[in-house]
Amino acid sequence: MNILDGIQTPTDLRNLNAAQLQEVANCIRQFMLETLNKAGGHLGAGLGAVELAVALHYVFDTPLDRLIWDVGHQAYPHKILTQRREKLHTIRQKNGLAPFPRREESKYDAFGVGHSSTSISAGLGMSLAHKLLAQDNRVIAVIGDGAMTAGMAFEALNHAGDLKADLLVVLNDNDMSISGNVGALSNYFARILSSKLYTSMRKSGKDVLKRIPPVWEFARKTEEHLKGMIVPGTLFEEMGFNYIGPVDGHDLNTLVKTLQNIKALKGPQLLHTITRKGKGYPPAEADPIKYHGVNKGFYHPAQPSMQPSAAGMPSYSQIFGDWICEMAEQEPRLVAITPAMCEGSGLVRFAKTYPDRYFDVGIAEQHSVTLAAGLACENMKPVVAIYSTFLQRAYDQLIHDVALQQLGVLFAIDRAGLVGQDGPTHNGSFDLSYLRAIPNMLIMAPSDGNECRHMLYTGLMACCPAAVRYPRGSGPQVSLDPHCEAIPIGKAQLCRHGQTIALLSFGSMLTNAMIVAEQIDATVINMRFVKPLDETLILEIAKTHPVIVTLEENALIGGAGEGVNSCLLSHTCQNQVINLGIPDSFIEHALPDEMLASCGLDPAGILATIQKKVRSQSCIQMISPLKSLR
Repeated sequence: MNILDGIQTPTDLRNLNAAQLQEVANCIRQFMLETLNKAGGHLGAGLGAVELAVALHYVFDTPLDRLIWDVGHQAYPHKILTQRREKLHTIRQKNGLAPFPRREESKYDAFGVGHSSTSISAGLGMSLAHKLLAQDNRVIAVIGDGAMTAGMAFEALNHAGDLKADLLVVLNDNDMSISGNVGALSNYFARILSSKLYTSMRKSGKDVLKRIPPVWEFARKTEEHLKGMIVPGTLFEEMGFNYIGPVDGHDLNTLVKTLQNIKALKGPQLLHTITRKGKGYPPAEADPIKYHGVNKGFYHPAQPSMQPSAAGMPSYSQIFGDWICEMAEQEPRLVAITPAMCEGSGLVRFAKTYPDRYFDVGIAEQHSVTLAAGLACENMKPVVAIYSTFLQRAYDQLIHDVALQQLGVLFAIDRAGLVGQDGPTHNGSFDLSYLRAIPNMLIMAPSDGNECRHMLYTGLMACCPAAVRYPRGSGPQVSLDPHCEAIPIGKAQLCRHGQTIALLSFGSMLTNAMIVAEQIDATVINMRFVKPLDETLILEIAKTHPVIVTLEENALIGGAGEGVNSCLLSHTCQNQVINLGIPDSFIEHALPDEMLASCGLDPAGILATIQKKVRSQSCIQMISPLKSLR
């Protein structure tokens, strides 16, 4: 019998003796490999956090003690230990487990996450609430070294240290450059620094020495310097935290003993653990980026490697990566900036070819945008490669530091629209809405990869803030022009001339618009520009088409369709307008096609909505005999 079969909740785990915990960890790793081989999902980070999850649930009384996982890629072992092992095969699938911790899913998920660097702030809020309510629950925030690069994490650390809050921050550090600190000596110091004896002696010594100010100051500085020579914790000590570590995050015996010591301590504590992404699966250890997320079928014990995907149309990210390298060769002022999304945004080749013109700022979206603004002030041509859902975090900088000053910054916005199995935290549902509201913005949405290249060039050449938003994955199969040309600003493209109904498509919706148009003999316009709109063409189409349908993979509220509505209303047009887009709700994780269908944005859904809502009698007679595409 597998030891995991007897663990449904952390209470079951706590009934084991400490010597059995490594067996639990080994079984969790094997279960993850076998399950994700059938279902796909986030692999590397979870494999690296297995012992940490086991130790935290073993020592602390979860869910009464609140456990927060920053971002949540590493939380699969946590889900396995908290009543969701039998459902792990459904993770990231429609109606299955969420890809990240989620309060609605389990009482053990203390805080819903998905974006980086929120755990310490949320944990501090919980700790303060417990104090005000006279509750003795412990709060633990687990944050990775990458997430610790964000300013929000340091803002929370600074506040927690100032308030002397009862909060444990676990810094899960998998940066291999400091793995040499791990070993018997550092583990020994971790146990010493977290022990009651050390804490008691330290406090008593301070109380005595504070009565003799010169001696106290000398002792304080001596302690800081000696501790800084042994452990890299001086920064956290200065922020008011008692620093403990570094600890080997795969040594369960040390982890448990250290956490048991910390559990008895009051005030802000920071435990520094060193882990390895992909731990226990050699291909993932060797290439943690490749194995961060995996598709099903990746794992074969006899041949443990991820199979290469079949060749096809390059993804939008790859197209962007090739384009920016071509432009950099022609334009020496071009620089690329990304907030820790080098691989995802397609910048690997650029970073290697032009290292002096490449800036990965870490998880610091606000800084990335204002950095670009500063570069633009000095006549450089900055390109910010960023995901749609991450650009939201830099909205103030986008308005004040770029648009208000009319600076020429190009935003290459990846993962726009419905991204699929990562779900609502990663869907790029709102960028058209929040960008449209900003003066001086040029906003473009390509319908295919070739058009994306031309739009990126158009934005680079424009003397204003410009955004090109494109979806995840690949677009329609098209040939890519060897040279880029600027598209006339604000000019749409007539793709199909039909009768009575006009489909105004923005970006990725063009393929589905063309499918529907063939069924109802509709006119199709590839709008290309969200701002400025091609109002001239819209008004011309309005004269001959009583029904106008707008299509966009963006929230309906504030989206491109509302821009078309405003244009028609301002010219007192009487057309019936049907806006199709993402409804006013967060769209749950599923396959991209399933998500589109749930929003009525697949061909069948578009046709069904037109058939249901159209008011024109002539249109009804034309489309009613047609069969549904479902």
